[in-house]
Amino acid sequence: MNIAYWIVAGLLALFYCYAGTLKVIRSRDQLRPMMAWVDHVPLPALRALGTAEILGAISGFTTAAGSTSNRPSPPDIPGFSQMEDHEQEAASGSIA
Repeated sequence: MNIAYWIVAGLLALFYCYAGTLKVIRSRDQLRPMMAWVDHVPLPALRALGTAEILGAISGFTTAAGSTSNRPSPPDIPGFSQMEDHEQEAASGSIA
């Protein structure tokens, strides 16, 4: 199941990269046959959307390539070390 997840995630990242690249490099006239809504959106917003899609795809690629688990490890969780210290103090009885 894990392999199927990464295959689907990789394909979605490729799709986002393709769609974002089209929005960044093509003119409004070239995009109009595929996306009728481009006439209602300012061109800088369209370019920003394309850039966000490309960055999201890059994030998907790097996550898929560098990790076998998408769960953060305990030290990465904000406040984890403070919770752990509090639990140790409570167990030792130093907290009244």
